[in-house]
Amino acid sequence: WQVIGSLEDLQNATLADVKEFFNRWYVPNNVTLSISGDFDPDQAREWVHKYFDEIPSGEAVEPLPKRPGVVNETIKLYHEDNFARLPQLTMVWPTVEMFHPDAYALDVLAEYLSEGKNAPLQIAVVEEDKLAANVSMYNYSSELAGEMTLTVRAFEDVELDAVQASIESALKKFENVGISEKDLNRIKAVQETNFYNGLSSVLGKGFQLAQYNVFAGDPGFVTRDIENILAVTQEDVMNAYLKYIKNKNFIATSFVPEGRISQVLSGSEIAQVVEEPIIQGAEESFDPSISATYEKNPSTFDRSAEPPYGPPPVVNAPAVWEEVLGSGMRVFGIENNEVPLVNFTIRVDGGLLLESIDKTGVANLMAEMLTRGTARKTPAELEDAIQQLGASIRIGAGRESIEISGNTLARNYDKTIDLVTEMILEPRWDTTEFNLLKSETISSLQQQMASPNSIASNAYRILLYGKDDIRSANVLGTMESVNETTMKDLQDYYKNNFSQALATMHVVGDISQSAVVSSLEEISEKWHSEPVSLPQFTLPESQEKATVYFYDVPEAKQSVLRIGYPALTANDPDYYPANVANYILGGGGFASQLTQVLRESKGYTYGIFSDFSGTENTGQFAISSGVRTNITLEATQEIRNILENYGANFSEADLETTKSYLIKSNARAFETAWAKLGMLENISAYDWPVDYVKEREKIVESMTVNQIKDLADQYLDPGKMIWLVVGDKATQYDRMDDLGYGKPILINDITSPENN
Repeated sequence: WQVIGSLEDLQNATLADVKEFFNRWYVPNNVTLSISGDFDPDQAREWVHKYFDEIPSGEAVEPLPKRPGVVNETIKLYHEDNFARLPQLTMVWPTVEMFHPDAYALDVLAEYLSEGKNAPLQIAVVEEDKLAANVSMYNYSSELAGEMTLTVRAFEDVELDAVQASIESALKKFENVGISEKDLNRIKAVQETNFYNGLSSVLGKGFQLAQYNVFAGDPGFVTRDIENILAVTQEDVMNAYLKYIKNKNFIATSFVPEGRISQVLSGSEIAQVVEEPIIQGAEESFDPSISATYEKNPSTFDRSAEPPYGPPPVVNAPAVWEEVLGSGMRVFGIENNEVPLVNFTIRVDGGLLLESIDKTGVANLMAEMLTRGTARKTPAELEDAIQQLGASIRIGAGRESIEISGNTLARNYDKTIDLVTEMILEPRWDTTEFNLLKSETISSLQQQMASPNSIASNAYRILLYGKDDIRSANVLGTMESVNETTMKDLQDYYKNNFSQALATMHVVGDISQSAVVSSLEEISEKWHSEPVSLPQFTLPESQEKATVYFYDVPEAKQSVLRIGYPALTANDPDYYPANVANYILGGGGFASQLTQVLRESKGYTYGIFSDFSGTENTGQFAISSGVRTNITLEATQEIRNILENYGANFSEADLETTKSYLIKSNARAFETAWAKLGMLENISAYDWPVDYVKEREKIVESMTVNQIKDLADQYLDPGKMIWLVVGDKATQYDRMDDLGYGKPILINDITSPENN
């Protein structure tokens, strides 16, 4: 069962059920407490005893016996999905629980079979049979059992019988040759890097302590865990395949677009998929102020009195170094040796902004092609060289830049940068890879057509900027533009726009400034640095009157909402103060009014948030949520009411909550390597000072209620916003008249993902 339960469970659950569950399981003898960070162990131990010793133990909780799933015969099920645009086959085999000796080999098996150019499943399904853009396979181990899952989302007209046949062919080939020592070492190197990544934050350390204690019976299992990862042998991998996969029964599910039953796996039976009917007014009325009553445990002190806070942490920004290479490229770095890793990014300004609105997606295809081999290495050879180092290198195009990012063991940093240099300077421009990449991109666009959230994001940009503005375009392009793009288009973008003159590098990790600068000599000398003119943009004006837009997704069980308008760029003086003002509105999680009303009080949504997001060229305010279909109007009415009264209702207590969180949360603002990289990217992109977070602390400390009210009045006007609903037109379109902003405008045609 899903952890959240079934629809029937949720409808039938009583308060008594919840209290019974709590009293049985939420007891001290079923709890692990981990504390990680900068603290006094003796003081912490004293507090733990004070607050927990008095709580009586509950009924004994004995560990449950391990019980792997049993599939006595292969089961094949299918479902026609109204939202699907592509057929998908999923196959699942029962395996073993976490930390079982075989679990480590199963992890390697899944990785080897599915990940990378030389993976048997990729070769068969993607390269040779051309049935899908990629294959996913993973082993998931839980406390009592595990399962191996293999998923293929095929191309539009592919029958899933062909997919299964291709899978079986790949497994047979693996069975005959197994895994090489070289490939095993490659996968272990990546696993080792990922292991250290998981321990790089205070949260990660605390989480692993608790995980190990609960599931391995030893909070210090960390050493044995990495030893077990690195101890897997070739024989272990083959034995895992023979024991859990070969000729073993499995569960297969075929999900196909509605009306395409001919594509399902042969011998499949219809699955019993329960879908909630859209019934207006079906929700029961309830009083959210009612609280559960319960008998409190006796205590030697007053537990209702909250302990005093200690002094706010004094956080100093990490030391940042900056260097300008001979070519003019700027390099920013932070040296940190807590874990033996190095993370880096090279940001090349431009990205989508340097494309023509008539042919979008070129930057994305060009960036992806840089990862598909070099002049000296085939795609498979490049991939292998990266993974042998335990590294990852990604190149992707964004809305305003192309970013090359990497993560590697510190001892392999120089070799990793050598590969990055080769990828930048010596593209392969492989025709076969180009055609495959185009198919993958079109498949991704088709998947976006089935995702209400993607539809909402694409449509909202068009409504913000207009169809003729490049800022409204999809980074992937359109079906038409991807089909029409040629290799020459990519090469022209590379030659004219992918210039060192637009590049800035950021490095964080266990490496010195001099070592970083030394590693960039070849890039600095050989990467062309002709100047490139970046387009200049201004923000569009907000519409004079609020307008409701509706995108029809028939039978949608939720409505996706995007509400907002053009707002502030990142360098506007009011940008950060406006974000401070937004904290109590929708940026503060459970502290925010939107969450308190729409989730906690009304039960309309699982999550809702708002934010001001901006770059040098874009700026917007947006409220985002998915709400139950049958209360779409009611949800938007509540949002409108909150916006209309936000400034007037903002209190001193709200300001204190805002200040407390924003200042204290800085204690973890630079904790992880990726957080530090984000800080460096902000410094370089916007010319912010290296201690800009400390400056923001001063802004927060000096904020007043009246300032918040003024910001709300200036930047939170619901009467000028875009009110976008992506949902079921048949039941919700006409109701939206009652929001008070006129008849909704249907936008399916003008924002069709095939064309935008």
